[in-house]
Amino acid sequence: MTLILARLPATLILMVAGIVIEVAIGLTLGTIAALGRGGFVDRLVMTVSFIGVSAPQFVVALLLLYVFAATLHWFPMSGFGTVRHVVLPALTLGVLGAGWYARMVRSAMIDVLNQDYIRTARAKGVSGHSVVLRHAVPNALLPIVAMIGIDIGQFMGGVVVVEAVYGWPGIGQLAWQAIQQVDIPIIMGVTLISSLAIVIGNLVADLVAPLIDPRIRAR
Repeated sequence: MTLILARLPATLILMVAGIVIEVAIGLTLGTIAALGRGGFVDRLVMTVSFIGVSAPQFVVALLLLYVFAATLHWFPMSGFGTVRHVVLPALTLGVLGAGWYARMVRSAMIDVLNQDYIRTARAKGVSGHSVVLRHAVPNALLPIVAMIGIDIGQFMGGVVVVEAVYGWPGIGQLAWQAIQQVDIPIIMGVTLISSLAIVIGNLVADLVAPLIDPRIRAR
């Protein structure tokens, strides 16, 4: 428990940064694709999202290290302690997760944009930006909230590769070291923490969902 608690803050920082990046990228690309449904931009976004979903974590991590750390020297190769250290690991997680979010947002936005209240708002002369930002996007966020709840658990224990590549001192790296040394108590501890994070993440998502959509509040 002492070892896990010592590594937990680093993983939490990486988890929050990764989720923020993937949601920001996925929400933006998914909305753009939905608004241009069937067009060139839509196909391009879906192609990019497919590549992002399919790309192995270690490949993306090594490419980002080569370009932004080894070649451009914008960020450090590894380590922990400053904002510059967290950018590349979080970007790796964000790029990979953004593909899923983009696809989910596109599907939800297309469904919302076909609703009667959206057509009514447009018929009343509401501007396109207001229709999208004030009416469509908030009603398309429920699947995103559910995915964030799942990602909380996955990031807590499933970022072993990313933490190993970047030398990030989180519980993912601790789990990898424990596996190499066959340290069963550490492996069990990390697994339990990850399972607990999944439960808490889904609980938080269920509690937040009624705040976004009052229609699903308990009566």
